[in-house]
Parts: sequence; C-alpha cells; structure tokens
Amino acid sequence: MLNDTLATDAHPGASDLIRETTTTGFRQDVIAESANRPVLVLFWSPRAPSSKTLLTVLEKFVRAAAGKVVLVKMNVDEHPAVWGQIGQQLGLQGVPAVVAIDQGRPVDMFEGALPEAQIKTFFDRLAGPSEIDQVMAEAAQALEEGDLAGASELYAAVLGQQPDNVAALAGLAKIQLDAGELENAKQVLAMVPEAKAADPGLAGIRAAIELAEQAAALGDLAGLETEVAANPDAHQARFDLALGLNAGNEREKAVDHLIEIIRRDRTWNEDGARKQLLQFFEAWGPMDPAAIRGRRKLSTLLFA
Repeated sequence: MLNDTLATDAHPGASDLIRETTTTGFRQDVIAESANRPVLVLFWSPRAPSSKTLLTVLEKFVRAAAGKVVLVKMNVDEHPAVWGQIGQQLGLQGVPAVVAIDQGRPVDMFEGALPEAQIKTFFDRLAGPSEIDQVMAEAAQALEEGDLAGASELYAAVLGQQPDNVAALAGLAKIQLDAGELENAKQVLAMVPEAKAADPGLAGIRAAIELAEQAAALGDLAGLETEVAANPDAHQARFDLALGLNAGNEREKAVDHLIEIIRRDRTWNEDGARKQLLQFFEAWGPMDPAAIRGRRKLSTLLFA
C-alpha cells in the first residue's frame, strides 16, 4: 500500500534522517530540528500517487547527504490542521508538496513530483553538494587534466558506494573507449541497471561506442581517400572516410566530408549524412568545438 510505503522507512537505520511526524510532533521534529540542520518536509497523501515517486527521490538525496538534511513526512489526510495552516501561509495548493525549513523558517518549496534533475538542484541549494558530487567533480577535473588513471579510481570509488550511478558508469566507459578498449567500454556500460538503461546521460557514450564499432570495420583509410579524390561523388566512400577520421579524432575533417555529401546530395542514403552528423554531435557533447562548428555549418547549408 502507498500509505504503508510512505509511513515506514524502507532501510534500517534511516529513522534519524527520515521520519514520520504528527500534529503534536511537528514542532519538535521540524522547527526544533531545523536549528541543528535543514529539514525537508514532505506533505503527502495516499490519494496522490506521485507522492511515492517524490519520496523515493528525496530519500535517495537525503541518504547521500549523510546527515546534512533531515526528511520529515506528514500525511495531510491524517493531520489536516497543520497542512491547512502551512499551506495557507505559504500559498501551497496541493500535495505532494515539499517545504525546506532552516532555523525555523521556510527557505524554499515546490509542489508536485518534479523531474529528478530539478529536485536535485533544489536539494543542493539546501544541503550543498554531497560527497558523491564532490568526488564526481574531482573525476571530471582529473579527466580535463588527462589523468585517466586518477579519474578511473574516483569513478570506481563512487560506484563502490552507488553501483547504479549512471554518470560514473558513463565516465568509466568513456575512459575505456578513449584508451582504445572498446570491449571494456561495452562491459562497463552493460553494468547499467535495466531500470536506468534509458537515462539521457548514457546517450553520448552509447553513440561514441557505436561510432567506434563502425570505424573498427573500416580498416585503412588510404583507399577511401584515393577513391574520394578520384570521384568527389563517391558518397559512400566519403561517408566511411568521415567515420574513420572521427575515430582518429580528426573531427573537423569528418564534419567537412559529411557536409560535402549534404551539399552535393541532401537526399543521399535517406538523409544519412545529416543523421550521421547528429550522431557525431551527440557523441562529442554540445560544447565540443567541432560540434559547435559543425552545427553552424549544417544550419548554414540547410537554411541557405
């Protein structure tokens, strides 16, 4: 039952961080506790199915924060007086609703089951980055500095605490791919739980792995270069050459060849060159210089 799920902590030892309160206990559980650390109050109802979804996300963030924040739940159907008073004061219209209390005062709030990324932003404003977030930031910095071994260790440390952390798995897979270990990258990606397989954060590394597999089947590029030089309309050879150049990290040249195909024949292979460009952009990331340049060139060509 939804009521039972919300009323009982699912994990032993979580009662200090995740509690159920009542009308008589609200002042102690929320107002008094907020003098020690911020308190998130979840006003919920078994009549609002999204309450369960929101609770799951909040519990995850509270546990990851390791004591920085307390989560207190109140069933508004059982305690309508408290909800009525607070809802009226804060202009809240319905449940689920979350109010952040710090030093006895409401400092932030939202209504409804927001997307997890928005809830994370809300939570971080209150608690600051978690230890996991800090380690992930260190891993990203290590990658920027070219320290692949250090980044791998940091991602592994995160996965030791959160085996289903999609960002850490994607980061580790990317390191393996950049090191030329395609099969290892695929094995890391296979560790993603089925429930998170569609996470948007995996799209880039999946696209990069697919590109690497395509490029691995091409072999030497010299023959393709010769064919394109002899016949500029050899679109398949030019397309394959672009894949090979991308695999060799010659991204701008790869973009130029696909743009040339589009310029000569936009309909070739059912718009294959444009679709391949979009896959490049997804694999490289939106801020990659070659992706930015490629999008600009593509837009200029298509809307000229």
